[in-house]
This record gives sequence, structure tokens and C-alpha cells, in this order.
Amino acid sequence: MVRLSRIYTKGGDKGRTSLGGGKRVPKHALRVEAYGTVDEANAAIGLARLHASKASDAMLARIQNDLFDLGADLCRPGTDGLRVAEVQVARLEHEIDAMNERLKPLDSFVLPGGTPSSAALHLARTIVRRAERAITRLAEKEEVSAIAIRYANRLSDHLFVLARAENDGGAKDVLWVPGQNR
Repeated sequence: MVRLSRIYTKGGDKGRTSLGGGKRVPKHALRVEAYGTVDEANAAIGLARLHASKASDAMLARIQNDLFDLGADLCRPGTDGLRVAEVQVARLEHEIDAMNERLKPLDSFVLPGGTPSSAALHLARTIVRRAERAITRLAEKEEVSAIAIRYANRLSDHLFVLARAENDGGAKDVLWVPGQNR
């Protein structure tokens, strides 16, 4: 476990930060951008949990822990000692399939909104998509676990389906009407 006895270290006062292995890099480095965006997604999920049903909250609690695992993997160059495993991707897929079975198929794209929970989940989903873009940019330059990329991709799908489930099973989905305001 990590023990935090001091919150500020002044180590980043000159625009650099330490990676998990101790290497100092600029705060705008691709790796820092990737795990920082994962952290932002985690915060958005924390807000979504305030409005979520009990079952959704339990899934989101597991996901928040997974996102700390993902951030820990991303803050260390290489793929040794990874925390995110294929079983976590499989769990997301299983939950997506179970939720999707109870939803009416879509005839249009869904606009973010409906219930407060759904709107918050859509915001979290878009931040996860940004994290995924940051992770894949990083993977073009440095070694990144393929599982990390799969997890982020599946998580955005999960949050989309969960947002629909939180919209009273899709009944309160706000659908896109192409050209409606011409």
C-alpha cells in the first residue's frame, strides 16, 4: 500500500514530475497526459456515483479502483508488473452484455442527458475517450500494455450502456434528430 504523509513535495514546482520508477519528466509528457486523463475520468465517475442507482454504483466503485490500477500501469514505462488484467476487460464486457439485454435497440444516436446520472455518465464516457486517445498516442512512442488500451476502449462502451440503463432502461434517452433545427 501507499502511505502519504506529506501532500506537497515542491518537486513539481519547475514543471517536472516523477514517474512510477522515479524518472523525472515534463508535466506535459505523453505518459503524464495519459494517466492524468485517466485520473480526470475517475473524478467524473465519482460525481456520477452521487446520482447512480445502487447496482450502478457498485459497478462504478469497481471501475474507479480499476482506473487507479490503469493509472499505476501508465505511470511506469514498460509492461512489467501490470495491475490491469484481461479479467477486468472481460468483466466490463459481461456487464455490458447483461445491461444491453434489458435495453431497447437504438434507432438513433443518443444525446447526453436524460437523468442526472445518465448525463454524468456521458461526461465520464467522453473523458474516458480522451484518455483512450492519450493512451494510444503514448503507445505510438513508448511501450504501453495492449490491455490498457482495450480496458479504456471497453470502459467507454460500458459507460455508454450504463448511461442508457440509468435513463430508466433507455426510456428517458434523448435521441438525436438529424437536421431538426434547420
